[in-house]
Amino acid sequence: MLRSHRLSRTRPAVVAVALAASVMLLSGCTGDAAEPDKTTAPPTASETPDSSSSPVPTETAEPAVPFAIECDALLTPDQVYAFNPNFGTAPDFEPSGEHMASVVDEAGTACGWMNQTSGEIIEVGVATPPPAALLAHQSDAAMESTPVPTYGTPPTLEGYFTQAAGSGEVQVFSGPYWIVIRSAALFEPGDAGQLVADVLANLPAA
Repeated sequence: MLRSHRLSRTRPAVVAVALAASVMLLSGCTGDAAEPDKTTAPPTASETPDSSSSPVPTETAEPAVPFAIECDALLTPDQVYAFNPNFGTAPDFEPSGEHMASVVDEAGTACGWMNQTSGEIIEVGVATPPPAALLAHQSDAAMESTPVPTYGTPPTLEGYFTQAAGSGEVQVFSGPYWIVIRSAALFEPGDAGQLVADVLANLPAA
């Protein structure tokens, strides 16, 4: 009877140990389960914006405003004669100098008269650039040339003179007009005074 009692008490202990081992094995399987694939990154927004949906605006330069006038109207034959009787037509005239070339680029008019004795040329050019370009030309003239109050009264008229490379050059700004007068016959500002007055008087009212 004593032996039988010990066996009956030992069997529950064995069962308890077996159950505990089963629980540990089950819990071990849960802990060792494969984790989600870490190599797959979550979806993100595109780093490159779609330019087709929001076009970037671009600045465009204002177009030049053409200014055309006959040379005989810009300076009449009588006015040219009064300046110097030796000056007359220049059949093969070609604009020279940076500013005279800019007048042509601004869709302006450039005319030339030649001294029939010396061959010197007087060039007169007039353009009506857009406001931004006109202001830029005026700023350049103020920095590179000498103001000449005798040409007119600022701010209605601003005049400048410079002497370089053997030629005198006048730049006058009046209303929408940019006037350039260039010649080796111009040694000082006063030499172009009458030409400036004549050109201003001949231009259409702005």
